[in-house]
Formats: sequence, structure tokens, C-alpha cells
Amino acid sequence: MLRHDSELGHWEVVLRPPTLRLRAFVGDYEGYVEAGAPPGLRQQVPATRLPLIFNFGARWHVRDSSDGSGRSELHDSFFAGLFDSSTFVAASGPATCLEVDFTPIGAHMLLGIPMHELANRVVDIENVLPSSLAELPERLADARSWEARFVLVDDALAAALAGARMPSTEIVWAWNVLVRTRGRAPIGALAERLGRSRRHLSARFREHVGLPPKAVARILRFRRALALLEKPSPRSLAELAFECGYYDQAHLNRDFREFAGASPGEFARRIASESGVLV
Repeated sequence: MLRHDSELGHWEVVLRPPTLRLRAFVGDYEGYVEAGAPPGLRQQVPATRLPLIFNFGARWHVRDSSDGSGRSELHDSFFAGLFDSSTFVAASGPATCLEVDFTPIGAHMLLGIPMHELANRVVDIENVLPSSLAELPERLADARSWEARFVLVDDALAAALAGARMPSTEIVWAWNVLVRTRGRAPIGALAERLGRSRRHLSARFREHVGLPPKAVARILRFRRALALLEKPSPRSLAELAFECGYYDQAHLNRDFREFAGASPGEFARRIASESGVLV
């Protein structure tokens, strides 16, 4: 549990991993509370975890640009598919929510929807949640503690996934190779190993994951570079690009500008000075 209190406001974050039987499909659970000062605008850069938000407080503004020029939507509880660009999120008032981060394979199993239909989209939860989980949002809202909510989510997701259709073993294997290599595995080599064409692999990957394997590999390399940028290190950007599997520093810069809207250096300074919050 992390907490912060000041004259400007209060926030609280509670993290817990799911039960062992879910960890192939679900990342951490996160309980979140924020009150006091006007909520900041948070930039969400592309990632390979898909958030399912159970909301218990003010609704959330989601838009695709930080200056207000892009599309803006207001959501209560929602699910977000894979994005290949940044989104910007802010609560409309005091915030309380529980976030469940899925792997794309886990989300595909739970929702039973072709994931490309949800790519670059934020969808209200009632439009995607299986009927077997229809009562879960209300039960979570009524629970009296974060641990009670986490237990409810554990049990509900385990039951739902136990009855879900199993994913393609080929796509699970390709996904795991990309994750394990942090996006450095050549897509052509994956297709050849499976005895499939690149077009076939891309179509099946979009169904199970949401984006083509080449786009997912780029996001994985970007996230690796971002993680390294957040650590104190004397390495140059050219060395960082090489370590993360980029052809050269220019390709690293391109991905940062496309995914984060800034160069690697600019984005690193933003993280250090603003803790990821844009105001």
C-alpha cells in the first residue's frame, strides 16, 4: 500500500497479484483512491497490459491528445484494448476504482471478442463483460475493503476463465516468444517456425491480441527502453537503442515520438519532473 497526504490532497494505491492460477492471464490488481486537488491529466503510453476498470467514484475523461484537440469521452467502468498511441486520462472528481490488468490472451479468453475490434478503443464495461460477471461490479462496490474486493475478483475471474474457450496454441507460443525476447524476435522467423505465412500469423494475432505482431514487438521494445530510461544509468541513447533491439537510435526516436509524443530524452525529463502527470 502506498499513500500520500498533503495540503493539496490525498492518494492511495493498493497493489496485489492475482491468485497463482490466474497469473498466466492477469497481471496485478490495483486499488486506487484520489481526492483533494483537481486530478491531474495522466498520459498512458502504449503497453501490453489491458486494463479493466471497476469504477466506484467520479467518472473518467479519456482523450487521445493532451491539449484537448482530440476525441474526448467520459466513462464510468470500462475496458481498454491495445493502443498504438498515447491516451490521456483524468478523473472528473474524487476517484476510487479497482484496475485489473489482463494479458491480451487473458482478455480474449474472458471477453470472447476478437481483440482487433477493441484495439485503440475504450469501451464501457457493460458492453463487453460476460453475463456470468454481470453482478461483479455491484458486489465489488459493496465490499468493505480492498482485500475483500481482490478475493471477489480472484474467484470470479477464475470461474469465468475456467469455462472459457482455450486460445490458439500457435498464437500463445508466438506471444510468449515476443514477450520473452522483449520484442526482439523476428516476425518472419516466428511464422516460419509455425509453418505459416506472415499474413496468416498477423490475422490470427490480431484476433487474439488486437494488433499485428510487428506492432506488438515495437511496443515491447519501447516499453523495455522506457524501463531502462527510468533507471539511473550512464548509457547513451545509441547504447540504449542497441540493447533494446532497435536498428539504430533514429528508430528508437521514431517510436518514442509515435508512442509518447516526445523524444526519449524529453520523455525521461518529463517523468523525472512530473512523475508521469501532465497538468
